[in-house]
Amino acid sequence: MKLTQFAVKHWQFTVVLFTMLAALGLTSLATIPRGEDPPIDFPTFTVVAVFPGANAGDLERLVVKQIEDTLHRLDDVKNINSRIRAGVARIEIEFEPNQDADKKYDDVVRELNALRSVLPDLVRLQIYKASTLDVNIVQVALVSDLVPYRLLDSLAEQLEDRLSAQPGVRTAERWGAPERQVGVALDLGRLAELGLPLGQVLGAIGGESVDVPGGDAEAGLKSFSVRSSGGYETLEQVRGTVVRGGSGRLVRLGDVAQVEWSYGDSTYRARFNGHRAVLVTATQRSGTTVQTVRNRVYAELERFERELPRGVTLARGFDQAANVSHRLARLGEDFLIALGLVLLTLLPLGPRAAAVVMISIPLSLAMAVTGLAWTGFTLNQLTIVGMVIALGLLVDDSIVVVENITRFRREGYSRVDAAIRATGQIWVAVLGATATLVFAFVPLVFLPGGPGRYIRSLPVAVISTVLASLIVSLTIIPWLSSLLLGKDEGPGGNRFLRAFERAIHGTYAPLLDWALRRPARTLALGAAFVVASLALVPVVGFSLFPKAETPQFRVDITAPEGASIAVTDSAARFAERVLGRTAGVKAIYTSVGHDNPRVYYNVASRTDDARIGQLFVLLHRYEPGRTPRLLDSLRAELAGYPGAEIALREFENGPPIDAPIALRIEGASLDTLHDIAARVERLLKTTPGTQYVTNPVRVARTDLRVAIDRAKAGLLGIPMLEIDRTVRLGIAGLEAGSLREGEGDARPVVVRLARAGRASPADLERVYVSSTTGRLAPLAQVAEVRFERAVAEIQRHNRTRSVTVTANVQTGYNTDRVTRQALGRLGSVAVPLGYRIVPAGEIESRQESFGGIGGAIIVATFAILAILVLEFRTFRSTLIVASVIPLGVAGGVLALLLVGQTLSFAATIGFVALIGIEIKTSILLVDLTNRLRAEGMDLEAAIRKAGEVRFLPIVLTSLTAIGGLLPIALQGSGLYSPLAWVIIGGLVSSTLLARIVTPVMYKLLAPLVEAAA
Repeated sequence: MKLTQFAVKHWQFTVVLFTMLAALGLTSLATIPRGEDPPIDFPTFTVVAVFPGANAGDLERLVVKQIEDTLHRLDDVKNINSRIRAGVARIEIEFEPNQDADKKYDDVVRELNALRSVLPDLVRLQIYKASTLDVNIVQVALVSDLVPYRLLDSLAEQLEDRLSAQPGVRTAERWGAPERQVGVALDLGRLAELGLPLGQVLGAIGGESVDVPGGDAEAGLKSFSVRSSGGYETLEQVRGTVVRGGSGRLVRLGDVAQVEWSYGDSTYRARFNGHRAVLVTATQRSGTTVQTVRNRVYAELERFERELPRGVTLARGFDQAANVSHRLARLGEDFLIALGLVLLTLLPLGPRAAAVVMISIPLSLAMAVTGLAWTGFTLNQLTIVGMVIALGLLVDDSIVVVENITRFRREGYSRVDAAIRATGQIWVAVLGATATLVFAFVPLVFLPGGPGRYIRSLPVAVISTVLASLIVSLTIIPWLSSLLLGKDEGPGGNRFLRAFERAIHGTYAPLLDWALRRPARTLALGAAFVVASLALVPVVGFSLFPKAETPQFRVDITAPEGASIAVTDSAARFAERVLGRTAGVKAIYTSVGHDNPRVYYNVASRTDDARIGQLFVLLHRYEPGRTPRLLDSLRAELAGYPGAEIALREFENGPPIDAPIALRIEGASLDTLHDIAARVERLLKTTPGTQYVTNPVRVARTDLRVAIDRAKAGLLGIPMLEIDRTVRLGIAGLEAGSLREGEGDARPVVVRLARAGRASPADLERVYVSSTTGRLAPLAQVAEVRFERAVAEIQRHNRTRSVTVTANVQTGYNTDRVTRQALGRLGSVAVPLGYRIVPAGEIESRQESFGGIGGAIIVATFAILAILVLEFRTFRSTLIVASVIPLGVAGGVLALLLVGQTLSFAATIGFVALIGIEIKTSILLVDLTNRLRAEGMDLEAAIRKAGEVRFLPIVLTSLTAIGGLLPIALQGSGLYSPLAWVIIGGLVSSTLLARIVTPVMYKLLAPLVEAAA
C-alpha cells in the first residue's frame, strides 16, 4: 500500500505529523467544554399564563384556546399539551425534533406578542425553553430565621447580580422571597366622601408611573436629552400623586389611601434544612466548562460570605460540577482498568509488539478529542462512554496489522519489508472491517427525536476514535513495527503465543474438523441456539431509560384540592423531619407553592400553586446496593402522612414523560372524562407493581361565585366592570403602576382595599362598589356570594380535552410488564362513542424512540451489506460474513438475561454497534480464505488454514473489546452497563460459535475465486 510505504520510508514526516496531532489532542483536551450531559436545545417551549382569581374553565375559554389556536398555525408542530388550574395555565408546544430551536422560539414569541392585545390582563405570560443549558449548575441558600425578608431579599438580589457578572454564567436568579411592592390600601369611605370613583384613582397612579422620554433637543453645537416626569422613584412621590384637581383644592393619593412598602402574598416559601431561606441559582453558558464556571461562582460566594451581616449564613448545597467530576472520574478509573485489561490480552503478541499496539491508543484518542472539539461536541458522560467503548475497538486494526507483520518477521522478512508487505496484504480487509464498524454507528448519529439528539455524542466519539485508529494502524504502526520488532522470539513466537497455538491445535482444530464433516447438524445447532435465545426476549423485558443514579432525589408534595399554602407547608415540614433524621442525607432544600428550581434536564418545575411543594434532597453518595433500599423505606414512611400525597421520586435519564405509566383519556365532556378517569384510576391501583397513582380530577374544587344582579346594578348606576374591579381590589389587588428604586428593579404598585392579613371570604362582606356618581353601595346589594363546584384541572392534548391518569412502578417491577398488564385490563372500562384511552408515558415515548432506532438498524445493516458486496464482489461471501449477526444478537440477549438488565434504549444501541463489531472479525476470516484459495489451496484446506491463522487476531481483538467494556459493564450503571453487556455477550457468542459456523457456511456457499496472477 502506497500510504504505508510512504509512512515507513519517509518516517521523519510521519513523526512530525503525528507529533502535531498529539499536541493538538492535548490542547483540545485542555480546552474542550465539559459537562454532565450534552448541551441540547429542544424545539419544545412552555407558555405559562398567570391570571389570579380565574377558574380553570375561564382560563380555558379566555386564554388557553386562543393560544393553542394561534400556535397550532405554526409549521412543524408535533404536539400541544395544556394543563389548566385555577389562576395558572401551562401550554407546552413541541415541534418536530429536527427543527431549529432558536427559530421556533422566535416564531412562538412573535405569535404570542401579536396575541397579547386580545388576551385578558394577565399578571404573567412567560415562555420557557427546553434546554439542558437552563439547568442550574449551582444552588445556594441565604439562611436566617431572624432577619426580615426585606434584608434576605436584598442580599439575594446583590448575590444574583454578582453571580451574573461572572464569566461563563448565563443567568442567576433568586427564589423564595415574597415580592417586594408598594402597597396602596384604599379607604373606600374616604373615596365615597369625596365622590372619587376607583377608576379615576387607578388611572392617576398609572399615568404618574409612566416613564416617557422627551427626546433630544439641540442648541448650537450641543445636544440635550429631555426628561420630564420620569415615573415613581420614592414612596413620597406615590403618596403625592394627584387624584383630583380643580376648585382650588388638590386631592392626593395619601389623602385616600395608606401607602407603604409591603410584600405580596406568600406564594413561594423556601427553606434550607428546615430554616427560612432565599435560594439563589446559576446556569452556565454554552461552550463553557462546568468546573471552571463553578470555581468562579464559588470564589465569588466566598467573597460575598465575608460581607454578610450577623444572623445570615450562606449555605452551599447543590453543585453539578461535583456530579460531573465524580462521574468522569469513575469513567476515568474504568478507562485505566480497561487499558490494563487490553494490555494483558496483547501478551501473546510479545512485549515489543504489544508496546507498538498500545501506542495507537493515546494517538487515536488525541485525534478523536481534536475532532470532537472542532465539530462542536463537549466532553460529557456520553462521549467518555463512547471512547471507552472505542478503547476495545481502536486497537483492533493495529492488532491485525502487527500480528501480520510479526508473522512475516517469523517467516524471515526484514523489518521494513515485513511492515510494508504485511500491511499491503491486509489493508483491504482492515479498511473494509473498519468501514463496517463505522457504518454501524453512523445511523445512530442521525437518529431522530430527543433521545437521538441526547446520545449523538456517543456514536460520534466512537466513529472519531475508530477512524483515527485506522489512520494510525496504516501509517505509524507499520513504521514503529519496522523500527521495534526484532527476531529474538524465533519462528514459534513467545511462550504465550506458543501456548495459545497449542490450545488452538488441541481444541479448535478438532472441533472445526467435526463441524466441516457435519455441516447440516452444525447449522441446525447454531439456528436452534439463535431461536432459543430470541424466544427469551419477552422474559428479558423492555424499558426506555434507566434511573440517573445521582446522589439527589426529590419529594413531591400534593395537598388536597383547594388546600391552602399552610396545609402544604405542614406536609413539607413532616417530610423534613423524616428526612432530617435519615442517615446519609446531606442537605434538604424545601419549596412550598412551587417546585425546586430546575436542577435536572428532563424535569420541569411546577409553579404558582398553593397545593404543591417539593423537597430537593442531597445525599452524601449514591451506593447502587444500599441507596435504592433506603429510598424504598423512606417512601413507605412518607406515604403514612394523612393530609397530602408525598411521593419520593428519583431522577431518570431520557426524554421528559408524565410518569412511567400514563393513560390519557380524550373526549369533549368534562363530566364523562372524570367518570372514565375514576375507573382507570381504580384499575391502576389494583394492578400489582404500581404506586403513586394520580388522577388529577379525582376531587372537584369548591370556589366562591359572585353572582351579579345586572338589573339592580343598572338601576344603581354601577357598571359591571366596576364590580369586577372592586372584587379584585378586595381580594387580590390590582397592579396599577411601578416604582423604580435608584438603579434597582422596578417594584409594582399594588392597589387593594384596606384589610388585615391574607384575603378571606369574609372580606367580600366588607366590599363596597361605587356608582358612576361616586356613591357607594354594599356588594351584597347587587350580588350574591355563594359556593359552587368547579373543575379542579382541565387538560388538553392537541386542542382536545383530556385527562391523564398516571402511576409509578415499585422497585423490583418491570415497567413494561406492569404497563402491559394494565393495558390488558382496559377492556373492562367501557368508553362511550367519541372517547378513547391512549397509552402515554414510557410506552408512548418508547414507540417514538425505538421507531427511530428501527430505521437506524435497517440503514446500518444494509450499509454494511453494501460494503461487503463492494469488498468481496459476491453475494455468497457477503452472506457468509453476515451469518455471524444472529449469533451475536443471541449472545447479547442472553447476556442481558443473565445480568438482570432489560432491553432498553441503550441496550438497543449496543445491538446496532455489535453488528459492525462482529462482522469486522468475520471479514478477516473470509478474506484470508479467499486469498488462500486464490493461491491454489483446495477448499477445505483453505478453510482450516484460515481458521487457525486468523483465530489469534480474531480472539485478541474480541478480548481487547471485552476488556475495554468490562469495567463499564461491572459498574452497574443503568445507562451504559446494558450497552456494554450486549456487546460483551455478542462478542463471546460470535467469537466462539462463528469460528465454527462461518467456516461451515463457507463450505456450503463457497464463492467463486479467481486464481492469483
